[in-house]
Amino acid sequence: DDYFGIQNLLYSYPFALDRGDFDAVGKLFEHADVYSGGVLMASKDASRVAASFRDWVLTYEGSPHTRHFLANVMIEPEGEDQATVRSYVMVFQQTDALPLQPVIGGDYLDRVRKVDGLWRFVERHMGNDQVGDLSAHGRDAGVITRHRANAG
Repeated sequence: DDYFGIQNLLYSYPFALDRGDFDAVGKLFEHADVYSGGVLMASKDASRVAASFRDWVLTYEGSPHTRHFLANVMIEPEGEDQATVRSYVMVFQQTDALPLQPVIGGDYLDRVRKVDGLWRFVERHMGNDQVGDLSAHGRDAGVITRHRANAG
């Protein structure tokens, strides 16, 4: 049950993001410190996480026209109620003007914990070290710092 709970939490993020539901993305991280490129983006603030994604990600009739694929997921238990999760991510995008292609890739380092009986993110580090054509994906590709979340 815990394995499936952690896995479903992890996979909830790309489903919410790919449909452009930034409020749902924020809610996933309401208990978490969220880092992007090694810099703290938000601390236990769902509305700040949602705003960060809303401010940066370009949408087309509400959707970013992306698919985030997670791979090489490793769940490392740390006692009964917490775990570390490591994964790779590759983002594909297609719009009317952009043919289907990978636009950015990287990795996530997550710490998860049971909160009121449910698995929740308590820390996320997002790294992006493979950067392609982000012209149809983000408002300012210049803010992307090439960084690995699982460098150690």
